[in-house]
Amino acid sequence: MGIIAGGQLGKMLIQEASRWDIVTYVLDPDEACSARNVASFYVKGDFRDFDAVYAFGKQVDILTFELEDVNIPALQKLKAEGLNIAPDPDVLALIQDKGLQKAFYAKHHLPSSDFALYESSDAIKEAITKGVLDYPFVQKLRKGGYDGRGVALINGSDKVLLEGASVVETKVAIDKEIAVIVARNSADEVRCFPAVEMTFDEQTNLVEEIFCPANLTTEQATKAQSLAIEIIRALDMVGLLAVEFFIDKEGQILINEVAPRPHNSGHHTIDSMLTSQHKQLLRAILGLPLGTTEVLKKSVMLNLLGEVGHEGAVYYEGFEACMAIEGVKIHLYGKKETRPSRKMGHVTILSDSLEHAQHKANIVKNTLKVKSWKK
Repeated sequence: MGIIAGGQLGKMLIQEASRWDIVTYVLDPDEACSARNVASFYVKGDFRDFDAVYAFGKQVDILTFELEDVNIPALQKLKAEGLNIAPDPDVLALIQDKGLQKAFYAKHHLPSSDFALYESSDAIKEAITKGVLDYPFVQKLRKGGYDGRGVALINGSDKVLLEGASVVETKVAIDKEIAVIVARNSADEVRCFPAVEMTFDEQTNLVEEIFCPANLTTEQATKAQSLAIEIIRALDMVGLLAVEFFIDKEGQILINEVAPRPHNSGHHTIDSMLTSQHKQLLRAILGLPLGTTEVLKKSVMLNLLGEVGHEGAVYYEGFEACMAIEGVKIHLYGKKETRPSRKMGHVTILSDSLEHAQHKANIVKNTLKVKSWKK
């Protein structure tokens, strides 16, 4: 099995694959990538480069990904030559482009916020001047944005627009943000994980906490899962799809965006579910029956981010104290160097009560810090 990109998601997928004696290859330009030390074979190369991706694909029997920003023409050539690629390159091409994503939702009558497409920041300014576009709105670059990058809330003329082809969306009055991960295999079997609720850091726009299960009505939880299934089937996608939703102040569920791979919102499944998101992905792409998504424990997941003012060789302040707390599971990604807001690991806190898990999570947040060694 080949995995394009060797970050923490690739590492966790490889760790799961090793349980089934699957030989794993990973392609990444960074020789210190998280997945290198757990993969059977590491190949240095740029996943945006045609030759690197094509040559890598010729070495493996099945190919999957931990990110979307991959050279599509190389994948299409490999597919034409018979390589099993999951998800399909056509799905990746659509999801790479947020404009195509929004058009897909509209075509299939899937609920999402109103939008318009603009080729440049000048075109957006012109629309504002002509009264076609009003503040506030959300600008998203069509390609390349992730982890809060490439997204800007524009609520007045003093805000700097992003440069590049963009999707401009009506600002939603958000009550909460949730995510549902759904898997589908080649037999059209689908399984959803329970919806999770996400909170975000206002400065970095990165996920701060994940709560499972989300605080939803039965109707909302069922609707979110139904929409996730509808999307993955409309895409005719085999693999794992993470669907992020807004719930607005009126209780309406709107699709924000999707990711065709393991996702930050599914980290907790390693510890809190009978089947993790990574094991489910393997089952899906290998044509195996999908696993149960039974919840073993309620959970809170925290991202471990590099502290502001710390850059260099990493250490984890408060690690031992947090390891003494029952139900605390610390996952480190093998990154040797920290910098502000870099994802260095995550912590899942388990309990029979979500309130109890949140109490422990608050202790962990105040205790476990990602810092650099002081010289």
